[in-house]
Amino acid sequence: MFEGLTERIASTLKSLRSKGRLGASDIDEIASELSEALLEADVALEVVKEFVETIKSRSLQSLAEATPSINPASQITEIINQELISILSGDGSRFTFSKRPPTVIMLAGLQGAGKTSAAGKLARFLKSQGNTPLLVAADLQRPNAVTQLQLVSESVKVPVFAPEPGNGVGDPVRVAKDSIIFAKEKLHNVVIIDTAGRLGVDQEMMAQAAAIKAATDPDEVLFVMDAMTGQDAAVTAKAFSSGVGINGIILTKLDGDSRGGAALSVARITGKPIRFISTGEKPADFDYFYPERMASRILGAGDIATLAESAKQAFDSDTAARLEKKFVEGDDFTLEDFLEQLQAMRKMGSFSKLLGMLPGAQSGAMKKQIEGLDDRELIRTQSIIDSMTPGERRDVKVLNGSRRARIARGSGRSVTEVNDLVERFQAAQKVMKQMRSGTGIPGAQMAGGPGMAGMPGLPGSFSAPGRGVGGASGGRGGSQPPKKKSRSGNPAKRAAQERG
Repeated sequence: MFEGLTERIASTLKSLRSKGRLGASDIDEIASELSEALLEADVALEVVKEFVETIKSRSLQSLAEATPSINPASQITEIINQELISILSGDGSRFTFSKRPPTVIMLAGLQGAGKTSAAGKLARFLKSQGNTPLLVAADLQRPNAVTQLQLVSESVKVPVFAPEPGNGVGDPVRVAKDSIIFAKEKLHNVVIIDTAGRLGVDQEMMAQAAAIKAATDPDEVLFVMDAMTGQDAAVTAKAFSSGVGINGIILTKLDGDSRGGAALSVARITGKPIRFISTGEKPADFDYFYPERMASRILGAGDIATLAESAKQAFDSDTAARLEKKFVEGDDFTLEDFLEQLQAMRKMGSFSKLLGMLPGAQSGAMKKQIEGLDDRELIRTQSIIDSMTPGERRDVKVLNGSRRARIARGSGRSVTEVNDLVERFQAAQKVMKQMRSGTGIPGAQMAGGPGMAGMPGLPGSFSAPGRGVGGASGGRGGSQPPKKKSRSGNPAKRAAQERG
């Protein structure tokens, strides 16, 4: 999502920085390019006009007030960043819990927007923060909607209130009202009501949603919106906002290939903020929406804050502290440590998703590398390490030919793949030693500190310095370590050579 928009804006800002001085004609050119980029991204016309006019006005004012010490290109880039944040913020309000539990959250939206899945993800997200949510099956119209929510509740381990079978049977208003009483009795501090949707906006759906709202007096009415539907989603959200009244929006399917126009349009058109976003199919792919982070990604500056948070959640504090201590004290980084990192990386999501948060991820060269990544390499690499003995993981120098052949058979991989992993891992160890001594390569570690330092050794990914995507066939960078001299076939002699 936003790939096309990010590329266009990045190209515009690059041409802006290449100019020494800027005049009114340059501002007009920038405004025209921004307008085209936003319209191509399916942003609503009224939002585009307002955004571009504001950029032009503020940029011209900035040029008039600029001093020789101020870089005009940087100043205009910051203006664009501020206006993107403003568009994405809606009324600027944040999600808050009721002072008198339970906090009642009512979900509304069209059929197919991912409302029931979003209910489960929201429940899991709030539970992970120490809350005790209750899901409520108030969609009694859509076939098997109640059953679907029950299955979702089981997957996220959150209880569900479903007294009616659905499929056209039962009173959704009564179910919603009774759920509040049930939640108070069972001490649930959050109630999430899944309501019925339709394929399009109609009076019956609006009347039912309004009746449930009147009966439950929810603290939050969240409109669930499919990011793939473009400008139509923003129009539908506006209809719900005026017909039922909403407090915010949940944006789903943000991992899709939509052009991003809905996300940029909906908050400004409705005047309501995006509260949460769903970024994948897994229950864990759900988070608060941060306008400043989204603006940073649109401008090609990445989203390091979210990447760091993901790493922090994936690595438990004891493991992170132990790895950091090893790094500081100069202890060797082992394949056992690396295996822990692989397992944590699998919790964080796909490589393409993680690396897409890095600055410049949408640039031509880096984008091609990210697209070439195969997440299955994590599983293959883990199978190789799992086939080693504890002693072999702690000291790869003992891996002679027969041991490597045994590991290859045990993991179902080739000896070449085992050799490749070992060589890359040894190169990564050397990089870490260089970094400890102050001679390392800045930025060799991924975000997340020493706990992520071993990732250069992963086959098929951004590997050790000098190796590109896909192993030995990758391109060579300027930071490639010097090529080793031929090594002895005797493991003991080879170990002595490497120590020397």
